[in-house]
Amino acid sequence: MIIDYRSDTVTRPTAGMRDAMFRAPLGDDVFGEDPTVNELEEKAAALFGLEAALFCPSGTMTNQIAIRCHTQPGDEVICDVNSHIYQYEGGGIASNSGASVAILEGDRGRITAEQVSAAIQPDDVHRPISRLVSLENTCNRGGGSCYDWSQIQRIKQTCLEKGLSLHLDGARLFNALVFNKEDPKNYGKTFDSISICLSKGLGAPVGSLLIGNKHFIKKSRRIRKVFGGGMRQAGMLAAAGLYALEHHVDRLEEDHRHASIIAHCLSLKSFVKEVLPVETNIIVAELTPDMPPTTLVEKWKKNGILIFAISPTRIRMVTHLDISPSMVDHTLQIIENI
Repeated sequence: MIIDYRSDTVTRPTAGMRDAMFRAPLGDDVFGEDPTVNELEEKAAALFGLEAALFCPSGTMTNQIAIRCHTQPGDEVICDVNSHIYQYEGGGIASNSGASVAILEGDRGRITAEQVSAAIQPDDVHRPISRLVSLENTCNRGGGSCYDWSQIQRIKQTCLEKGLSLHLDGARLFNALVFNKEDPKNYGKTFDSISICLSKGLGAPVGSLLIGNKHFIKKSRRIRKVFGGGMRQAGMLAAAGLYALEHHVDRLEEDHRHASIIAHCLSLKSFVKEVLPVETNIIVAELTPDMPPTTLVEKWKKNGILIFAISPTRIRMVTHLDISPSMVDHTLQIIENI
């Protein structure tokens, strides 16, 4: 038995999801004629109280399309240094949009309105133009940390006062919504664009959505075509996304519970220096010098447990719908025996 904690992207479609995929009516999405894709986009937009959505292959693409929409070459994007758009999207802000990045040192990936305000460039021909603020909720490298809603509101007010757009990388937004018991429509009222991922905690095999107003999504659709993201009979993938939204949101609480149990067990071990506070489904542990992450990765791999080293001193584990209570129990036994 292999227990895979490397990411929540490793999930496989459930039987119900597979059945929905096989039964999905299909059409050509580039022509706007795939009924299942259209249904998914309409459902996602309505969930956030927004006008339209765009189905894409990945969250990297939805983020990069949003940045391209909001900026011009020479503009600047403000984000936390641990943001996915900065760390894990291949330098796309520069190569796709010709924009630079102002990186901030936040708290586990979460920046403040005061930091944003201080980072906004003056009106000076020698400087880039501050155009976009991007937040990540939950923050991957912050151990699945969630923003406080009042802080988001303060950042939004700063953006309004300074004329900046506000984008949300919500790859794991549903984890935050479940954890904080928040209304997605409040996010729709606050952000100029929202990216959500269907293939992480929600368990779909492929796909993300970019959500915004009709004008923004129309522009995004053109950019998706330029990026090579136009899919044809994509309804089978969209059906998985629909099933995920209908059946896999509430169950995220179980993933959060599993992560908390594992984190507590890890925190008791002598080779663990610190475990970042666990709010959702991500565990990030700082190890002591006598236990390099690569050593622990190999030890656990021999016991059928896959984890990920995210730095020379840290490991990451992510719980998801393919992790059962019995797998968690087995994991606890392995931890206790090391």
